[in-house]
Amino acid sequence: MRAATIRDGEVGVEEHPDPEAGAGEVLVRVRAAGLNGADILQRKGGYPAPPGSPADIPGLELAGEVVALGAGAERFALGDRVMAIVGGGGQAELCPVHERQLMPVPEGLDWVAAGGLPEVFTTAHDALFTQGLLKPGERLLVHGAAGGVGTAAVQLARRAGAHVTATVRDPERRQAVGELGAHDVIAPEGFEDAGPFDVVLELVGAPNLPGDLKALRTGGRIVVIGVGAGFKAEVNLLQLMGKRATLRASTLRARPLEEKAATARALEAQVLPGIADATLTVPIADTFGLDRVRDAYERFVAGGKLGKVVLEVG
Repeated sequence: MRAATIRDGEVGVEEHPDPEAGAGEVLVRVRAAGLNGADILQRKGGYPAPPGSPADIPGLELAGEVVALGAGAERFALGDRVMAIVGGGGQAELCPVHERQLMPVPEGLDWVAAGGLPEVFTTAHDALFTQGLLKPGERLLVHGAAGGVGTAAVQLARRAGAHVTATVRDPERRQAVGELGAHDVIAPEGFEDAGPFDVVLELVGAPNLPGDLKALRTGGRIVVIGVGAGFKAEVNLLQLMGKRATLRASTLRARPLEEKAATARALEAQVLPGIADATLTVPIADTFGLDRVRDAYERFVAGGKLGKVVLEVG
């Protein structure tokens, strides 16, 4: 099979042996695979794949068709349209995935949107509701809201009845983020004066932490799930204590199967119905064929995009 492959800090396309489905797994013929910040970090050597995932093939999400069943796999049939988050290896023509991590692709959703859905909507849903305990009527601040996770978070929070404020650096993207459901869309500069917020979803990184804490309501929660702008911050613990605040951080990639399966079931129950009836959407910034994987990565890091960059694999 052909796959995106990381060598010496660069990404290209190489031939690899075809993988096989193990016990409880299905083999997926990948049609589309989204790019994520973790892929960029892995290309730099800063985010190695977890045990059991290919070390040199990136890709945390995919969509495609079931082409083989491993021993004991029975949830899906050959030819079923499926999508999933994976520990790695998604940006390849074939990828084995445990059936409990897979979700059905809603009828009418095209491959590109399906390939860009699992990681960002799972990450956003888990961060908002499992980590951040967001409730109807609360005020949420989403940093970096024009990206894939940001656009998912804005839609999910609005749908849940929260008041959503979004920071977007590019002025040309602010109207579109508002149309996705944000009540207020502001520039990042001076965001701390727009509070107080019950929950802050931090997708940018360390430089925002002092402002996040200042903007937080007493008893509020900060959830860190992105560090593209830096990962070391100085936090005023007296301020954290005085606000009785919670500072949490989370990743999905290295979680055990049981936890990944739980996030998939939550997405099936609470998010996919909104995808099916088109009240939730997957904004696509750009698409590239597998042969142009290097261009896709450069497009991702260039910024100025709304939503996902997706590889069309097959």
